[in-house]
Amino acid sequence: MISQYLGFDSDYIIIGLLAAVIILLILTLVNIVQMRKLKKNYRIFMSGKTAKNLEDTLIKRLDEVDSLIASNNKNEELIKVLSQNMKYTYQKMGLIKYDAFHEMGGKLSFSLAMLDVRNNGFIINAMHTREGCYTYIKEIVDGNSIIVLSEEEQGALKRAMESTVD
Repeated sequence: MISQYLGFDSDYIIIGLLAAVIILLILTLVNIVQMRKLKKNYRIFMSGKTAKNLEDTLIKRLDEVDSLIASNNKNEELIKVLSQNMKYTYQKMGLIKYDAFHEMGGKLSFSLAMLDVRNNGFIINAMHTREGCYTYIKEIVDGNSIIVLSEEEQGALKRAMESTVD
């Protein structure tokens, strides 16, 4: 009788509704299985704990997180101070060993350049002779010296300036 008004057979409607019921039944079964797993996990989580114990545990953990945040902030401040102080330390080095006098072997004389990140620092030149060792120091400002540099001192300064600061 309904099929006369709709223009098609009512069996199709019944089959469609049956398919919808089967799909809903499958979804319900999947939902029931997931709820059982969730309840099982909840029971494991709450086993042996009262609400008060759980609250104490959460408070303890939050206090630890606050402590870690404070410690991290303190470490960041210390790192900033260290970074500022590092600007004034000698971080670049250049060394040239040489024979000051050709009759002496072993390259016992040397020029050592020590610079900070702004290329300020000094060059120590030690010349070894038969009579002794003579040491001189020359100040370096912005990679230059107001006193004339020897070839070895220039080489040491160049090596120091080319060295990278990591």
